[in-house]
Amino acid sequence: MNAAVVALAIAGAILVATIAFALYSIRRIRMDPQQYIVGGRSFGALLLWILLAGEVYTSFTFLGAAGWAYGRGAPAFYILAYGTIGYVIGYFYLPDLWRIAKERRLLTSPDFFQARYGSAVLTTAVAVLQFLLIIPYVTLQLTGVQIVLSIAGYGHYNATVAVAAAFALVVLFTFTAGLHGTAWASIVKDALVLGAVVFAGIVLPLHFFGSFGALFDRVLASSPHWLTLAHGSAPFGTNWYISTVLLTSVGFYMGPHSIAAVYSAKSGDAIRRNAIYLPLYQIVMLLVFLAGFTALVVAPGLKGPAADQSFLLVVQRYYPAWILGLIAGAGCLAALLPASAQLIGASSVFAKNVLGNAVWTRALVIVIAAGAFVMWVYWKQTLVDLLLLYYNGVTQFAPAFILGLYWKRANAWAVGSGIAAGEIAAFYFWHHSTQLWGINPGFFALLINLAVCVAVAFARRTSE
Repeated sequence: MNAAVVALAIAGAILVATIAFALYSIRRIRMDPQQYIVGGRSFGALLLWILLAGEVYTSFTFLGAAGWAYGRGAPAFYILAYGTIGYVIGYFYLPDLWRIAKERRLLTSPDFFQARYGSAVLTTAVAVLQFLLIIPYVTLQLTGVQIVLSIAGYGHYNATVAVAAAFALVVLFTFTAGLHGTAWASIVKDALVLGAVVFAGIVLPLHFFGSFGALFDRVLASSPHWLTLAHGSAPFGTNWYISTVLLTSVGFYMGPHSIAAVYSAKSGDAIRRNAIYLPLYQIVMLLVFLAGFTALVVAPGLKGPAADQSFLLVVQRYYPAWILGLIAGAGCLAALLPASAQLIGASSVFAKNVLGNAVWTRALVIVIAAGAFVMWVYWKQTLVDLLLLYYNGVTQFAPAFILGLYWKRANAWAVGSGIAAGEIAAFYFWHHSTQLWGINPGFFALLINLAVCVAVAFARRTSE
């Protein structure tokens, strides 16, 4: 019991201190809608780097990647690839998107659809879809908090109550602080997560095996094919790997919170510099994989969603409570601060593009948070499953954005038809667990989306 009190107290103190630091840092900023949603378009390269890293590297990075290294092995390596490719793609088109957003004073992702395609129906439909798709992503973060606090409490406390309390605190923080507050809080979060991952990916393997080579020897001895992808169309084989990397890298910036972060930049050059330097964070993923492989040998036998707990269980069993508390505090921040940005993104698109007034953004933060919490209570999935569900849906907006920037024939009918076809296909494949030749079903949906979009664009051009 005393160990649980120590660990939870340290984790709680970290969360409260981080929020206090962020609120103090923004105390003189007047929160009009532009400041609240896109930070007044004032973020330079450093703060934008911290904000984007804070949004991208979440509890999925902290726990889900280790869980997949533990539970599936080599298929987890897709996580290392898709972010890097996503940065390369973003380097070329995000500065152009930012320029249009600044010239036309866009605040939300659906604002681009209104500015480029001139269709209120399309804009509203995109806003509703993005609003609905962000909820599984917020749910992912709550699942991460539950795992962290359950283990930090050594099984003595009700994790649901603890998650509710922590989430309520962050929702109130989000209601008050907006995107500026999230960016400042991410400074603390990134530093703590980096320290926790270095401990998990370097200290744990060396403690138990003496070297990284010895770790891999033990993994291969117990699971000879664990570090090798299955061939072709086999489940989670090479076809799945390639299609999943392509799907998630194309959709990397398609979430409303990511578009808001792009809009918040001070210049297009700040966005380009971020695309160059953010891949450094991918090194963190290697350390997370090492933590998962260590747990596979030290604490075998975890199945399904329990694999997400793997390396934290090792810390709980073999290290003092204060170390667990520090890592748990980092884990809570890794979940709750990205959730803050996601709540702002989802609430802003609904307030501005459905209700017609961005002033409602703050109130909707609370509504979305409540919906995500209810969904989390009744629907349990692994962290990676939730992330892939999100990407299957949100990537369907990519053709509309990219073609809208560079192809004059793209029009509202074309991109709207493509999005509708892609979303229906993505939901059908996901709901029926359809696997065609082992390819990620979301990627098939993206190809359908693109084909319909191009076909309708040419058809309407011909009929005019």
